Amino acid sequence: MKVLLLAPANNVHTKKWLDYYNSIGIEVMNISLENHKDSSEHIPWENVSRVYLNLKLNHKISYLFTVSRLKKIIRNYKPDLIHSHYASSYGLIGALTGFSPYILSVWGSDIYDFPKRNVMNRIILQYALRKANYICSTSPALEQETKKYIDANKPLAITPFGVDTTQFKPNPTNKIEGQFRIGIAKGMEPKYGIEYLLKGFKLFLNTLGSERQFVRLRLAGDGPYIAKYKKLTEDLEISENVEFLGRIAHEDVPDFISSLHIFVISSLIESFGVSAVEAQACGVPVVATNVGGLPEVVLDGETGYLIPSKNPAALAEKLLYLYKDSSEREKLGKNGREHVINHYDWEENSKRMIDLYNEIVKVES
Repeated sequence: MKVLLLAPANNVHTKKWLDYYNSIGIEVMNISLENHKDSSEHIPWENVSRVYLNLKLNHKISYLFTVSRLKKIIRNYKPDLIHSHYASSYGLIGALTGFSPYILSVWGSDIYDFPKRNVMNRIILQYALRKANYICSTSPALEQETKKYIDANKPLAITPFGVDTTQFKPNPTNKIEGQFRIGIAKGMEPKYGIEYLLKGFKLFLNTLGSERQFVRLRLAGDGPYIAKYKKLTEDLEISENVEFLGRIAHEDVPDFISSLHIFVISSLIESFGVSAVEAQACGVPVVATNVGGLPEVVLDGETGYLIPSKNPAALAEKLLYLYKDSSEREKLGKNGREHVINHYDWEENSKRMIDLYNEIVKVES
């Protein structure tokens, strides 16, 4: 089977897919925009090649200028199918080729945010979705949102972002003796609720008295608002307890998560919640906001706790409860690991996509 994959080369999920396709012998050509070029080193893939498209303008109108080159690549490569990831960019580029069979995977912000900005964005999204023969969603919640923009008879499959449970696994040796760590791995942006996380952490610290000196909140991620959030920690007088780590490499994420006692997701919107899956795979209890796909991933009272978004007091309450009860943390962590193995194992989730490919190619032939 030959697959043309339109997706950002520098994205960790793209790399995971390419690794998997290569390992099972599927021939893949990854088409990526030049500004998404992968600068990291990789073991050479036997079955994977890459082509970068250069945009003349920083505007979606420039996607039109990639079509002629992409059609030439398609004629020479002769793929069995094209699969685009992210509807509002690569999904649009794939749609413009007119190739069939064409699969489009929606990721989250391309459905939740993009069409709500203006009428033109909505038209672009609907066009991209309409041109796809099949649509893939990472969660039932995202599936329901996507259905607002497509015909009722459009084929739509759920293909979660699973995790490699051999990499994301409990490792108690990463925990620092005498320090209680709470953490998050997200971009430093308003949609991830960082402001409410910091305010909730402040309320939590206020209940600890002298014990607060042993508690740390560690934020792994970068973004345009990081200076604002650092200033907020100063205003809240919690700077000594908060560590901004910046962006960390994906291969370092398992060690980061397993060093924590509690993992927090304070998002205002979330399509799936792969970081929640990663934390649970590491046996770390999760406190997450009850938004988007998170209630499907975090089982309230079993693998973690769900709280209302924008609610610092609710967050502080759950942090204090888990801080005081180590047996509850252990129970939630054990349940979370089992939950991921049963429902979000990377190998099992990847096979779903390959089964879909085989089904599509069989039907089209």
